Amino acid sequence: MNIVDSHPPQHRQFPAPVFFIVAVVGVGILIGTLSAPGPWYEALRKPPFNPPNWIFAPVWTVLYVFIAIAGWRVWRRTPRGTLPGAWAAQMLLNWSWTPLFFVLHQVWAAFAVIVLLFALVLVFIARAWSTDRTAALLFVPYAAWVAFAGLLNVSIAVLN
Repeated sequence: MNIVDSHPPQHRQFPAPVFFIVAVVGVGILIGTLSAPGPWYEALRKPPFNPPNWIFAPVWTVLYVFIAIAGWRVWRRTPRGTLPGAWAAQMLLNWSWTPLFFVLHQVWAAFAVIVLLFALVLVFIARAWSTDRTAALLFVPYAAWVAFAGLLNVSIAVLN
């Protein structure tokens, strides 16, 4: 089964995955650009496992493509319900983390958001597993990265 197979019934046609990809990646880039790390972030003490700043943009771009495809897959099958709701909720939390951390400098509040985000990502994987395994699997690298980001976030909070 590939990423775009198993077409939904005609009455449930949904925009192409490109729409989801452009929207998710576009909003992510916009938020990242408007909330770019600056002197405040550079001055923070960071743990030894903190990756170089350049790694975040390519990782998030790939993850956003995966997130978008997973979202498209579940929304085209069932535009209402807990699975698309979990997808939308995690997306809102995802997009809220960056300005909360980098603009408002609320590292502990950002950590609370990332904990909720991680929980919703796991809920999405668990719920999608039986209905759309591809969508669930597309969220596995995202779950790993969010777990790492949570560890990085809490480490920065404790160190500062």
